[in-house]
Amino acid sequence: MNKQEYINAVEKLNLWAYHYYVLDDPIMTDEGYDKLYHEVQKYEESHPDEILPNSPTQRVGDVVSEGFTKEKHLSRMWSLEDIFDADGLKKWLEKTYRLDKNVTFYCEPKYDGASLNLIYENGELIKGITRGDGTVGELITQNVKTIRSIPLTIEHKELIEIRGEVVIFKDEFEKINKERLKRGEPPFANPRNAAAGSLRQLDPKVTAARNLVFLPYGVGINSLEHKLLSDKMSYIYELGFRKPPLRAVTKGYDEIEAIYEKMKEERESYPMMLDGMVVKVNEIAAQIDMDYTVKVPRWAVAYKFPAVEKITTLKDIILQVGRTGVVTPVAVVEPTEIDGAVVERATLHNFDEIERMDIRIGDKVIILRSGDVIPKIVKVLVDERDGSEVKVERPKNCPVCGSELLQEEVLIKCQNLNCEARVVNSIIYFASKPCLNIDGLGNKIVEQLYNAGLVRSVLDLFSLSMEKLLELEGFKEKKAKNLLDAIESAKRSELWRFINALGIEHIGEVASKMIAEAFGLEYLNATKEELVAIDGIGDEMAESYLEFMRVNRETVEKLHNIIEPIAPEKKEEAKENPFKGKTIVLTGTMSEPRPKIKEMLESLGAKVSGSVSKKTDYLIYGEDAGSKYDKAVSLGVATLTENEMNGMLT
Repeated sequence: MNKQEYINAVEKLNLWAYHYYVLDDPIMTDEGYDKLYHEVQKYEESHPDEILPNSPTQRVGDVVSEGFTKEKHLSRMWSLEDIFDADGLKKWLEKTYRLDKNVTFYCEPKYDGASLNLIYENGELIKGITRGDGTVGELITQNVKTIRSIPLTIEHKELIEIRGEVVIFKDEFEKINKERLKRGEPPFANPRNAAAGSLRQLDPKVTAARNLVFLPYGVGINSLEHKLLSDKMSYIYELGFRKPPLRAVTKGYDEIEAIYEKMKEERESYPMMLDGMVVKVNEIAAQIDMDYTVKVPRWAVAYKFPAVEKITTLKDIILQVGRTGVVTPVAVVEPTEIDGAVVERATLHNFDEIERMDIRIGDKVIILRSGDVIPKIVKVLVDERDGSEVKVERPKNCPVCGSELLQEEVLIKCQNLNCEARVVNSIIYFASKPCLNIDGLGNKIVEQLYNAGLVRSVLDLFSLSMEKLLELEGFKEKKAKNLLDAIESAKRSELWRFINALGIEHIGEVASKMIAEAFGLEYLNATKEELVAIDGIGDEMAESYLEFMRVNRETVEKLHNIIEPIAPEKKEEAKENPFKGKTIVLTGTMSEPRPKIKEMLESLGAKVSGSVSKKTDYLIYGEDAGSKYDKAVSLGVATLTENEMNGMLT
């Protein structure tokens, strides 16, 4: 094979792959494809300097990543407002027509998968980024290149962001789960989880083996001059991307409702899972005029399919113990297929809920699953009982360590810091940024240390050695030294960070600071009367703090002696300013990092809280403000933009 024959072969392989993966119309046998692929591969091995960027051999990465880096999108990826019925559609249309009466609407499926942003420059795929928080995601380019419905090169040469959803087709999902069961691995709960998990594999070869499919639904940064979204998307499909199973341009309520009903009726026949239909204003100039709210575009809406309910049998109730020791009951039900996913578990929230609904083991129950919401029991079919059903008793001891459980209103908690179920999550929290900020001690490393038997409590972190770490897979001298140095640097941390790192129920960053300032190094000897005397700490918080210290005093003392936390210096009283003595909540993305703004406000004598309540004086928000903003508005809390905040300080 010479160079020209190689170039022709790459073009031919890409054409065959396009027909197979995008058009579902194979024009070559697998044997023929494989034969030419190996010839190309052989040529490239002899001529590594001539490898084309769109060669199919470039799809499977050989390098296993140690983790994904954060990457900012060129333009924000917005979420959509949800509507659930015809009345919701009518209300949305009324709002839209008030902005512009002369618009049409582009309708397409709402795929149930994982959002992805592709960046092309000079016709080449240069970055693949997960949605993340809409502003910043994870850079997973090597994994993205393994998805065969994503072109490595396109004819469009200008910079462009192409957004879409990564899905696993239903038949592929069943195949993956059968293989996982054969290997003794737990099956994926649904295609959406399988797609999201496959997309973020550290080994690109695992991603490649999952047969993911990319379905575009829009663009971000672009220089396209189309006046209609429908034309713009047609152009995107012409670049080599897969078309949706159904799309339409509609003129108003009746036509939108008709295409919605058609999509709802036909969705079982589609190869991928859908959870609704997206309706967008088709005229791009009108989209620009309509702009965005703080959270969503005004020109688009997600018209969700109805929630699906099924009857099943409650087989058992198991108990899960979380990081803070909260014991949560989980319903185990007879495996039931709902909307393409086999449901075997459902949330029960707490034991008050079990008693309120009089749920018994053996009951026939109705479970509901809607989109990506965790299935839940919504009704007990009492008339179906035959007398064999068993009442559910509240547990008195931890199902994992046997410690006595604390009954605190609706919550039931294990207070034993050394409880095996709490160890991994408590260490991850202990090492997190708002706590002791131990760099490199993320989820996977903690799990690896735990599984290797090197840590069984937070205390064990401080007895790790180079010798022990070098025995672990993936640890070389530099990585081991960096981790040990990071653990060592946690010593002499601020006292509030140490208290926060303990993971006490109801005691977060704000409360930890108040306790550290009030008691200093005498924090272990605080009484209930002294705690509740602090503005912002109530009975429930005080009880939780005291119970935790009673159960874990010995462990806390040992940690204290190792870390030797530094008590806060007495602060000078802040000068008079608009925020002195005020309770403030921050939300959204701002021009400065939120921790920096928080520190500035605290220096002014403000108390910065993590949650909105009636006691909140101001909510200060930036871009992508979420539920905190909504709650503040509903409670009548004053809201300020970052600029308004700065204006009050000048």
